Amino acid sequence: MNVKTTVNKTTLSNGVRIVSTAMPHVRSVSMGVWVHVGARDETDAEGGLSHFIEHMIFKGTVRRTAFQIAKEFDAIGGQTNAFTSMEHTCYYARVLDTQLETMVAILSDIFLNSAFDEKEVERERPVILQEIGMVEDSPEELVHTMMGPAFWGGHPLGRSILGTRENILSFDSQAIKDFFTRRYQPDRIVIAVAGNVDHDRFVRMVGPVFSTIAPGNGFAPRSTPAAGCEIKCRHRDLEQTHICLGMHGVSVADPRRFATSLLNTILGGNMSSRLFQTVREERGLAYSIYSFLTSYVDTGMLGVYTAVAPKDMYACIDLILDQVRRLEKEPVSAEVMQDAKEFTKGNLLMAGESPDNQMVRLAQNEFYFGRTIPMQSVIDNIDAVTADDLLSLATDLFGSGSKAITVLGPDAGLIDLSGQLNLFRFQS
Repeated sequence: MNVKTTVNKTTLSNGVRIVSTAMPHVRSVSMGVWVHVGARDETDAEGGLSHFIEHMIFKGTVRRTAFQIAKEFDAIGGQTNAFTSMEHTCYYARVLDTQLETMVAILSDIFLNSAFDEKEVERERPVILQEIGMVEDSPEELVHTMMGPAFWGGHPLGRSILGTRENILSFDSQAIKDFFTRRYQPDRIVIAVAGNVDHDRFVRMVGPVFSTIAPGNGFAPRSTPAAGCEIKCRHRDLEQTHICLGMHGVSVADPRRFATSLLNTILGGNMSSRLFQTVREERGLAYSIYSFLTSYVDTGMLGVYTAVAPKDMYACIDLILDQVRRLEKEPVSAEVMQDAKEFTKGNLLMAGESPDNQMVRLAQNEFYFGRTIPMQSVIDNIDAVTADDLLSLATDLFGSGSKAITVLGPDAGLIDLSGQLNLFRFQS
């Protein structure tokens, strides 16, 4: 297997980076304007501002109203959106290659010339409050949100990206403008593009406008949290009890990230995983059960989620902890290891066929490594992981004692999981 992708990079005089990869076999182009600023860069009083800005970027510039922005994208058959994470904010679009110039013009305008008009702030405020309400109405999302403070404590990583209702009600146009000006500094901006695109032509389009962003004064470095081990239970009249377990993970750039990905796959990353087979297929306790990885620049978490009948909660948690403990005690077989490798590599390579995924990969590689990590290097590193590597990794991650559990469901106030969690810590 030999996977080659040509990546081009240009750095503007003010520090804005432009990275691209050509995919001449497709007819579309995916472009993202990324900022290395997210929810973890906010103070308590600022919590939710990054996400508020994400909404406001599409609400009008000095040249275009919110309706005109939407209409112009629709008129070229474009798809556009944005997202905020703990460490990034991204504004992106995908269009046919013949509409590249129009996409660049619109994305550049909304990013560089947003008005943040007070009337639009007032219109968007209830929309964000409804988004907070949507999370609270979704048990699966809410139990994950509860894991933030349970695992990360009072650190910014423990807060909701959406912010609190109190904060959202307090933000005005000036607060949004001030945060945008202070945080959206050129050396934290990466413009990534993938698809049927020529790098030099693209730079000629975006370079002149993005080079006008004035350099900033920098801001305080991010602090690294200590993993916690709290149990948080919340009562909700539901048919199911929703459970989330959080354990130590690894950072985005940790050399053990390849082994961690395989460990996650084996534990609960697909339908043949140990958790899926044990909890759903053999015992029939849950419809949905999976493990997941959350990685940041300096830390990470490996988690497990499921939802079961309230009467089966303790039994299900025991089964989950048994499978976690098994990874600490027993080397995985050659067959299980090979299956996990093929699953992981297959997903990576198929994702690489999408311009959207290639665009995301370009930006993240630039932020975390300052260069593109060749896909072939990733494949080689996955192939190099051994059963002993997984055993050592599981001992390091699961034997730390830092494990948190969140529970959402009926009679949650009467739940006592301390014995199970303490027993697991003692036996690990």
